[in-house]
Amino acid sequence: MCSDWAVSIRAACGAIGFYRLTFHYKSRRADQAAVERRIKEICETRVRYGYRRVHVLLDREGWRINIKKVYRIYRELGMQLRNKTPKRQVKAKRRDDRAEAVGPNDVWAMDFSMTSWRRARSFGF
Repeated sequence: MCSDWAVSIRAACGAIGFYRLTFHYKSRRADQAAVERRIKEICETRVRYGYRRVHVLLDREGWRINIKKVYRIYRELGMQLRNKTPKRQVKAKRRDDRAEAVGPNDVWAMDFSMTSWRRARSFGF
């Protein structure tokens, strides 16, 4: 834009609302291809390892890399582990202390019998 319109960088950035510092910015990040390749190799051989375990292995191998960077690369490569589905918990069967009712009036409810007894006593029987 500067050469086409013959304007300075300051004027061009001001016209489009762009910061000059952003225009002059140069990334200092080193090439991550070697780290990405190594993370991919680890994840292919050890399928169930997450990014934390991969970071420990990289650290043991001498790669001085931040765990947040390992996490970012791990996600970008699509190596995210699936969440484990929880095991289905089997409910314990409720143990009933009372015996099975075979005929009518075989099993009495305790509250019914106690209530009747109290009523009878309150009336003076």
